[in-house]
Amino acid sequence: MIEHRKRIWGWWLFDWANQPYNILLLTFIFAPYFTSSVAPDPVSGQAMWGWMLAISGLITAVFAPILGAIADNSGRKRIWILFWSALYIMGAWSLWYAVPSADPATILFILVAFAIGMVGLEYGIVFTNSVLPSLGKRMDWGKISGTGWAIGYIGGLISLFIMLALLAEGEDGVTLIGIAPVFGLDPEMREGTRAVGPFTALWYLIFVIPFFLWVKEPPTPQRAPDALRRGLRELKATLLALPQTRSLFAYLGSSMIYRDALNGIYAFGGIYAAGVLGWSLIQIGVFGIIAAAVGAVGCWLGGQLDSRFGPKPVIVFCILLLLAVCVVIVGTDRTMVLFQPVAEGSDLPDTVFYICGAMIGAGGGALQAASRTMLVRQANPERITEGFGLYALSGKVLSFVAPGLIALATTITGSQRLGVTPLILLFAIGLILLLWVKSEGEPEFQCASSSPP
Repeated sequence: MIEHRKRIWGWWLFDWANQPYNILLLTFIFAPYFTSSVAPDPVSGQAMWGWMLAISGLITAVFAPILGAIADNSGRKRIWILFWSALYIMGAWSLWYAVPSADPATILFILVAFAIGMVGLEYGIVFTNSVLPSLGKRMDWGKISGTGWAIGYIGGLISLFIMLALLAEGEDGVTLIGIAPVFGLDPEMREGTRAVGPFTALWYLIFVIPFFLWVKEPPTPQRAPDALRRGLRELKATLLALPQTRSLFAYLGSSMIYRDALNGIYAFGGIYAAGVLGWSLIQIGVFGIIAAAVGAVGCWLGGQLDSRFGPKPVIVFCILLLLAVCVVIVGTDRTMVLFQPVAEGSDLPDTVFYICGAMIGAGGGALQAASRTMLVRQANPERITEGFGLYALSGKVLSFVAPGLIALATTITGSQRLGVTPLILLFAIGLILLLWVKSEGEPEFQCASSSPP
């Protein structure tokens, strides 16, 4: 029993270890720094950043199912995860060299390094997610997944606070708590902010150790030596059979759309707050802390409800919550809240947006955790890594839709506020497609509940 609990904790700590790449690098610290200070100007910086994310996403989408199929046939996942971890650490550490107003060669190096780390992150998640069914019985998957995601949010929250309080300098050269960056880092060269790369790499390197020590692979049947050929053959068979496995097919389509909408909220939430409400970097950082803190609670609670009622009701509720949040956001700016005018200088729009941030954290975290357990129920238990590869593929194949629709709506309306309205449509489509998803998955995949190894 002790060994089994350690195995679960090791798996949870992988979420804790990898979360700073999303929180610190992709959302709140490095991405804004790169576009505003490293690139020649914010417009070209945003364009370069977008192309880099598109290319790394394409690489993930194309190869994730293939690598998953190979891993399922070779029976070895830990060695793959070790390799993805190396990419993560190298990519994150290299961001230290993102000096202000960098030359073109340095900018290219930074973009390639970030993409390498991003690919390591995404593939690592595919392979570690596939371990979930072996951690407990079917009825426990929701609790395990939700708690893991909650622990990840807490890790992201703590890492964000450390960065804002001790390292990341503002325009005045001091951190959130009014001190110079620690360790004698030079504010003029933005060394405090650039330290986010090595900090993220070290965070991962330290906290991923329990995963490799405690999460041993369960005994698996001897696999064929030609894992590559067999994996590709079975992946082809899986893709051809997808239309016949209607529940899995519908779920991949639904999650592809609602996860794209969720990523749209994450990507444009800070931009919206800065452009529409005029928030400072500090306010956006507080917004992120609130979202992560409430998100941790939401993930844990969602996991409890998932284990009791199944993941589908949790997913439906979270989509409805996020859809409502989008409506509130569209109806809120400096002059109004929920389309109702407010007094000039009122703090009510700020308060409402902070609440929206909390709801995004709670709903988004619980949605992702429940989506992970839903995939486990939908996929062939003997091809689980391949299933998560397809899940990664579906999450990336239309990843350009939400940003593209937001850009188009913003251009047509000339309004940042109205520009986010397509997210409402995407959430609604994802919700409708869930009608064809069976709560327990395909009958032939409803294997006996997994017992702890």
